[in-house]
Amino acid sequence: MWIDYVVAAGVVGAHVAVVLIGGTGDFLAWIDSSQRTDLYAAAAGVTSAIGGLSAIAISLYSAANGQRLRAVRAQHQHSLRRSWRSLLQGTALVCLLLLAALALDRDHDPLSVRFMFEYAMTFASCRYARLIWLFDRIMQVSDADLSDPGTVAPPARDPNWVRRRQRDSP
Repeated sequence: MWIDYVVAAGVVGAHVAVVLIGGTGDFLAWIDSSQRTDLYAAAAGVTSAIGGLSAIAISLYSAANGQRLRAVRAQHQHSLRRSWRSLLQGTALVCLLLLAALALDRDHDPLSVRFMFEYAMTFASCRYARLIWLFDRIMQVSDADLSDPGTVAPPARDPNWVRRRQRDSP
């Protein structure tokens, strides 16, 4: 999952190069600092909400008990655990970067904190695409388990059945 870090760095690096070479394209510099900080705060809230939904998805995954899903968990438990952990850690990193941008941004920002925001959003986009893909695959397995006609449980044994049957016969 290191590729997400590289992709985000590449996208932001390309954008920084365009800004430095061409002098245009720094869209976050067009708005004032108070608007940027509002944007950072909103993005942090959305990221936190998605992180909470990720935790709910993990709970649903762990609560499902179909035969196929148990087999997937048995065979791929380490990679699934690593994926879920990485997705949650990525969400935490994005929130941290957004809060840092919120704290550090000011008018005429010499640190270009807005590029940290761009990195966080690009990284989050990569991770959310992975989260949606993983969640979709887990739900497909779970749905396949639910669509199978299960075995029908035998009726409960009733010790008084014979007596009732004899009594109700003509």
